[in-house]
Amino acid sequence: MVSRLRSCTPAVRFCQKLNRLKTLEDNMMETSLKRCLSTVDLALLGIGGMVGSGLYVLTGTVAKDTAGPAVVLSFLIAGIASLMAALCYAEFGARVPKTGSAYMFTYVSMGEIWAFLIGWNVVLEYMIGGAAVARAWSGYLDSIFNHTIKNFTETHIVHWDIPFIAHYPDLMAAGILLVATCFISFGARVSSWLNHIFSAVSLAVIIFILIFGFILAEPANWSKKEGGFAPFGISGVMAGTATCFYAFVGFDVIAASSEEAKNPQKSIPIATAISLALAATAYILVSTVLTLMVPWHTLDPESALSDAFFRRGYSWAGFIVAIGSICAMNTVLLSNLFSLPRIIYAMAEDGLFFQIFSRINPVTKVPVIAIMVFGTLMALMALIFDLEALVQFLSIGTLLAYTFVAASVIVLRFQPEKSSSTTSTSTTNSNVEPSTVEPQPSTQDSGELKEYESFSDKLQLVEMQKKAKERREPGQLKANFEPYLKFLSNCEPGEVVSFSVLALMVCTICLCAVLIFGHNHLELPVWSFSLLVSFFAMGFMISMALIWVHEQQQKTKTFQVPLVPLIPAISIFLNVFLMLKLSPMTWIRFSVWLVAGLLVYFGYGIWHSKENQRVPKTCDLSARYVVLPSGSLVETVQAVQPDPQDAPQPAPTAKHSNR
Repeated sequence: MVSRLRSCTPAVRFCQKLNRLKTLEDNMMETSLKRCLSTVDLALLGIGGMVGSGLYVLTGTVAKDTAGPAVVLSFLIAGIASLMAALCYAEFGARVPKTGSAYMFTYVSMGEIWAFLIGWNVVLEYMIGGAAVARAWSGYLDSIFNHTIKNFTETHIVHWDIPFIAHYPDLMAAGILLVATCFISFGARVSSWLNHIFSAVSLAVIIFILIFGFILAEPANWSKKEGGFAPFGISGVMAGTATCFYAFVGFDVIAASSEEAKNPQKSIPIATAISLALAATAYILVSTVLTLMVPWHTLDPESALSDAFFRRGYSWAGFIVAIGSICAMNTVLLSNLFSLPRIIYAMAEDGLFFQIFSRINPVTKVPVIAIMVFGTLMALMALIFDLEALVQFLSIGTLLAYTFVAASVIVLRFQPEKSSSTTSTSTTNSNVEPSTVEPQPSTQDSGELKEYESFSDKLQLVEMQKKAKERREPGQLKANFEPYLKFLSNCEPGEVVSFSVLALMVCTICLCAVLIFGHNHLELPVWSFSLLVSFFAMGFMISMALIWVHEQQQKTKTFQVPLVPLIPAISIFLNVFLMLKLSPMTWIRFSVWLVAGLLVYFGYGIWHSKENQRVPKTCDLSARYVVLPSGSLVETVQAVQPDPQDAPQPAPTAKHSNR
């Protein structure tokens, strides 16, 4: 009787390469970077990443064109939605204190190719975001001086009429990016102090706006005479929420800085909560003040706050607001320039990107080459591309990263814990002939029982041992549900959860597509629309239920997201919904960038990956058990043909054991 236990084709090995997980070091606090950032530093970095041009531009735009005074509710709902994504980032940042943010989190839990694509898209988001903020910074300053800089450049330097290119090169935007790049290259401490200064000025201006704005507030601007509190209804509030959500996307700079935090296990969650709470409070209160100072339909979208003070007769207050807006934009600029090279460094350190970008300056302890190269590329983008063209490309990569991080939290929470002792034992025993390994009698239980003299103590010990045996590891079906879901109990720990996460994401995409395109684009009848929504919503709920009936990892010392899988699942739904609301051109540009990333990965990353070098150079084995006439069982281990990329394999061995 011969049974083939294991075989591995080249296609399977190739898929295993694409989905291999990152191996973390035993001591994750070891780093080539310098751990010098405190909780306050991280919180101010997060605030700087969120409270920027959006506070001075986005509030007026959403209030006038989308939601009216109900922009307050839009920011509140967007803040709650962002909190769910931020909690997922906080858990990973505390648990895996390594730079790389969403890229690193995906690599640890989902697989290599997904991690590379997430990192590749986040790199583009940071580059476009920094270039867009630099363009906005230049335009805002130019508007104070009556567009003198723009007119001079177009008249005396150059004027372009090329599609997708700005009408004139923005030398000021490129210059401010190059200056900021030089400061960032001096080290994390210098970057942090610069962020402190600009954040302090920005927060002082916000406090000034709130105090002086509430003094000038007129409740009549929310009355029915001016259109009421929600002139665009619930749909306007939700449309405003989709736009306001992008005001909070800067909190991931905290997770990206976790490898430079002094105590990431405590600092990351606390800094994330503080920064998100302060940013949401600032957006809600400022939008309240703005719509109470002047009627919402008379706002100037480009400079709403400063224009509101000008119209109330306080031109000097308008200049203070302009100074605050420039400082706020500087914090966002520093946030993008701070995070971008660290993502590049993490990818290069893992071998997925060019190794030159993983070099750390011995003095400043930062990846100077990555900072200078990508800071220069960001300045080049700000020089030649228009602000509108840049903004249209934003957000899709960030939302995709949020989606994968939320899914990664679920997968990792239900993943069996790997025991180093078990691994080492199995590795040691695998090199020993079974014929020489005799089963040893277990004397531990009897020895422990002898230490107890009373019969009750013996019974108590037996009960404790029985409970220890019944305790299930993460990823296994809960004991309470085994009688009803017995068909799931034979699966490997975590296997059902992984498939359920995949099913949840598929159902989410289908459900959001039906909700967004069902009536307008597909023109579905009411009955078919309702049927599809019910079907995919049911699939979403069943997937969550299948995840919930499995054992989670026990409470760890680091922060954990509450109500898993509910909160990550809601975060996935919101992110997918917002992604499908983006324009088709955004998806086309995203697809082009994705193809370019795949070329880089298959041309360089997959071959130079450190995980590829870490894989043991042994071929997969297939075992055949043969029952001999004498009654003994012989296990012959045959070598399967190795991958052409692998080294020569060891000779086959034979194992004998009597049964």
